[in-house]
Amino acid sequence: MNVARGKRRGAVVKAAVAAVCATLLASGCESGPAAGAGGEQPAAAPAKPAPIRPAWNPRPASIASLGDSITRGFDACSMLKDCPEASWATGTSVDSLARRLLASPGTSSWNHARTGARMADLPEQMRAAVAEKPQLVTVLVGANDACRKNVDDMTTVDDFRADFEKSLRELRTALPKSQVYVAGVPDLRRLWAEGRKSLIGPEIWKLGSVCPSMLADAASDDAVTEARRVRVEQRVLEYNTVLKSVCERDGLCRFDGSVHGYGFTGQALSKWDWFHPSKQGQGELAALAYRTITAAEPPAV
Repeated sequence: MNVARGKRRGAVVKAAVAAVCATLLASGCESGPAAGAGGEQPAAAPAKPAPIRPAWNPRPASIASLGDSITRGFDACSMLKDCPEASWATGTSVDSLARRLLASPGTSSWNHARTGARMADLPEQMRAAVAEKPQLVTVLVGANDACRKNVDDMTTVDDFRADFEKSLRELRTALPKSQVYVAGVPDLRRLWAEGRKSLIGPEIWKLGSVCPSMLADAASDDAVTEARRVRVEQRVLEYNTVLKSVCERDGLCRFDGSVHGYGFTGQALSKWDWFHPSKQGQGELAALAYRTITAAEPPAV
């Protein structure tokens, strides 16, 4: 009688297990001894191998540069004028990135940056760059998104992200193997701190044409002015977080946070506006980019 009772109990257990499995739609669940009565667990699925990142070429043969007045060399050579020959990216009168990397900078580099450009302008610049089929695209943009007349007019982080993602999609659709170097947005607060040391800088800034959201009332340290500067500073940090996170999802994109962290001095700033890079500052930007692009591994920052 005990043997019969045991057989009936086993049959009931198997039936119950089968019913639960059917109800939960559990994959791989069986009513036989291997899954239930024997107490054995199914083998774990093998771990997926990490995706292989495309190989980075530290010596691209052509460059297209995108961005704003910094990449156009604005105020580097003369007052209120672009000076692309002094550009950190494609310039011929400074030790630019193109001169450091390319055998023929004059015929294999293109500067599509525009003074005053914001992130919303990057997709159009990217389309122009795609036509050149460059092996490397450089991007330095975002300062004008924070440099507005009123802090409330600064580009939202969501819009900034959307336009940057759109720009990378433009590139990847047409040129899946082209590399991208993305410089961080410079530290606008540091530029204010350096420029205010001069006698001329704060007087020029009073005209309101150079980054008023950060530079207005340059000599003031009252709570309201300081709160405004903090908002601009925080927005720049948020922009850089976007650039870094979006770039990291692309196997052929390198973000360079050292541009934001670099300690530019007065000698590196234009003597005409004490904000844009001088020729020396342009050369220092080129050195930062060259270090990141030629490194065996992407920077940790």
